[in-house]
Amino acid sequence: MSETALEARHLYKVFGRNPSAAVRRLKAGESRTAVADAGTAAVIDASFTVNRGEIFVIMGLSGSGKSTIIRMLNGLHDITAGTVTVGGDPITGIPAARLREIRRDRISMVFQHFALLPHRTVAANVAYPLELKGVGKAERQAKAEEILALVGLEGQGDKLPSELSGGMQQRVGIARALAADSDILLMDEAFSALDPLIRREMQEQLLELQQKLQKTIVFITHDLNEAMFLGDRIAVMRDGRIVQIGTPEDILMDPANDYVEQFVQDVDRARVLTAANVMERPRPVVAESAGPRTALRQMRDAYMSATYVVGKDRQLVGVVTDRDAVKLVRQGATRLDSIIKPVLQSVREDDVLMNLFVPAVESPLPLAVTDADGRLAGVIPRVTLLAALGPGPGATEEILLPMTPMPQAEIDAVLDDGWTAEPGPSTSSGTQGGFGSEAQVDTEEVR
Repeated sequence: MSETALEARHLYKVFGRNPSAAVRRLKAGESRTAVADAGTAAVIDASFTVNRGEIFVIMGLSGSGKSTIIRMLNGLHDITAGTVTVGGDPITGIPAARLREIRRDRISMVFQHFALLPHRTVAANVAYPLELKGVGKAERQAKAEEILALVGLEGQGDKLPSELSGGMQQRVGIARALAADSDILLMDEAFSALDPLIRREMQEQLLELQQKLQKTIVFITHDLNEAMFLGDRIAVMRDGRIVQIGTPEDILMDPANDYVEQFVQDVDRARVLTAANVMERPRPVVAESAGPRTALRQMRDAYMSATYVVGKDRQLVGVVTDRDAVKLVRQGATRLDSIIKPVLQSVREDDVLMNLFVPAVESPLPLAVTDADGRLAGVIPRVTLLAALGPGPGATEEILLPMTPMPQAEIDAVLDDGWTAEPGPSTSSGTQGGFGSEAQVDTEEVR
């Protein structure tokens, strides 16, 4: 079970003449507009938890309350109602000195417009949190240089912020937050002021840093693609309320309401959805121990020109085609070993769709999807891959192959010729094309 780093419970923030009255009316069911005479309700009944080590993204349009809520998490905005706890310790109703201590030691913040001290050097800006903690000059200088190298600014410590580009200045802001060695980073539209290419570079660098440092990050953005790219989970806000919390895949594939559905309509699905999101049950699949007749029957009944072959532990072994299986049957062979070909293209469950197009083009079969242990988990036909990029259900039940299966009459003739059973469990002698018990066992084994 994940450890909770930060928790918000039933948060309200009202700016205006009578915040308490506004909260009472909101709790009684009145709308944000109806209570405007008492104050402006910026955040309404917001609850969420942030797990240790995750990137939790809060996103919404201007006026949704997202920037207000992040300032409630470290006490920059007083909370009208509700509670916030950091590692189980409340930040509401505590002495100001204790709140400053929590801000200094446990929560750092990165701002949209960098908030650097213009008269200090880059290194001095990064070292500033350590200075507040009373760390000695030599130690904080060494730490600043170490962190600057971590964010790609090695050798820039003696420059002033004005001598750096916007992207470099934002790196300084991140370095300053990291230098404090806080448990939690609050990032308020940290990349929104940057050009698109630099923004993407910063997003990728943040993920690289997160892999190394495993910080708990609350990230605010109005950019859905940014939220989908960065977030382990996302909270979508509208008019002060959280309307949905979920993984990027949850929000994209199962929006909570029409607003969220419209919001995600133009998102770049290829960067969000993974192979596991769109893969289908592989069919047919035969066990490595099966014979050519079993493989041929399954391909015929599924109207497929080939089948994947798996071992007893469902490890992906290779591919068998109907034409090769027919040759073995005519030769009287009872094992598939000689015709199993290697799988030229396979993908992992966590591969995003944008990385699947080249393998899909190069593969004559639906793409094989394997789990972390190399077991066959599913397949992705080209038609499914393309359908997943559009709105609505992303999969189709049909698996299409570019290679046309052999005529069924020709396969039937081969299978009916002598109807010789392959070694293994007893086979049924039922109607033409029926599966013997061996085929049934193999199918159940790999399903």
